[in-house]
Amino acid sequence: MYPLMFTFTAFLLCIPATFGKTVSGVFKSDAAREQNGQYITKFMYNVGRGLVVCRLENATLAMEKESRLLLFPETEDGFDIDNLSCHDRLSKAQLSIRLSEEEHNQSIPHLHSPTAWMALYADRYTCGEGGIIPAHGDLTFTILLFNPDSAGNPLEHFSAEEAGLHSFYCLLILAYFVASCIYIQPLWMALRKGGPMQTVLKVLSTALALQGISALFNYIHLARYARDGVGIPIMGSLAEFCDMVSQVSMLYMLLSLCVGWTLSKNRKPQSRPLQWDSSPASKALAMGGVVTQGVLLLWEQYEETEHHSYHAQRSIAGLLLISLRIILALLLASVLYTIISTERSALKRDFYLSFAKGCFIWFLCHPVLVLLSVVFNEHQREKVVTIGVILCQAISVVILYQLFLSRSLYWEVSSLSSVSLPLTMSRGGRGRY
Repeated sequence: MYPLMFTFTAFLLCIPATFGKTVSGVFKSDAAREQNGQYITKFMYNVGRGLVVCRLENATLAMEKESRLLLFPETEDGFDIDNLSCHDRLSKAQLSIRLSEEEHNQSIPHLHSPTAWMALYADRYTCGEGGIIPAHGDLTFTILLFNPDSAGNPLEHFSAEEAGLHSFYCLLILAYFVASCIYIQPLWMALRKGGPMQTVLKVLSTALALQGISALFNYIHLARYARDGVGIPIMGSLAEFCDMVSQVSMLYMLLSLCVGWTLSKNRKPQSRPLQWDSSPASKALAMGGVVTQGVLLLWEQYEETEHHSYHAQRSIAGLLLISLRIILALLLASVLYTIISTERSALKRDFYLSFAKGCFIWFLCHPVLVLLSVVFNEHQREKVVTIGVILCQAISVVILYQLFLSRSLYWEVSSLSSVSLPLTMSRGGRGRY
């Protein structure tokens, strides 16, 4: 309980300071001078005409400081302004909005393909001119960024990278609801009857429930985001936290099972080969993997500025996380190969092969999808990774459920009496299933 509370507290501390594309903050002259233009935000506009709305609380002060909002479109070489002098950097702006009124509306030129735009703030003091920066010179602002909707009107808060995720989570929640209505009763009966794999079923059910809760929180956040461009940031953070707990729970279960089965070959009777092993060695390995993945997940969330559980990895933490999943997949492959190569029963080999399939889909779907996403356009990559990983991991959980709830296969592989099986049925009750 205490490690979970610590992880949740650390996760909340990793929430970035600004979210969404209704951006509120303060234009600072000293920050603009230090950075050769104060970075405000980045937004990917879709095909058509977008809109930028900038609102100020003190238009008079903005006029005195000759304040400007500069917009830079991304080119094939990126924004490519980091190594330029201050004046050259600011002159690269394609759009310059002079902030002289309380509200400014600026249309983005018609775009033929999705393009990322970066917003910087500059004033008369930015390039070292204008003398000493006044102490009362900060400006409070609110910037709204809009994409064209289906009718071509600039009313859509979602960037080109996020378009479609709201609808996906809506369909995902509907699928979880329908599946839960169909399978909740037989699953509850299986858990009540106990058996050697009861702990596995509990962990699988917990991981699946956490994924469903994560999808619900993401939907709530994005539904609000669609209206105001901010959403409910705490919901996005809770969604990522639930997904994180689901990931580490599955990792602990899979490692414990594989290492436990390997250790049991030498010191447990073959009549109980599929018991959950709780030896110090399996616990140490499983906890080591869980802690490592948890730290990398927290690091990744600290570096990222958007609410998504999966990213087309560009950060060091994200690349290390992908490397860890590949290493874990190789470890599980080695363990399962050792088990299968020494197993004489064809039925048991089929069981372990099906288990390996579920494991490999869970661990390798993220690295494989990140690799495949490079063939897509930049604005599609994160959606491909996010949607693909969620669907693949759902398939993995279904495979594992079928494996551990399959009466005929599990009956033979477990080599246990029928009384202890999770889905034991009397002769008179078999017709119910």
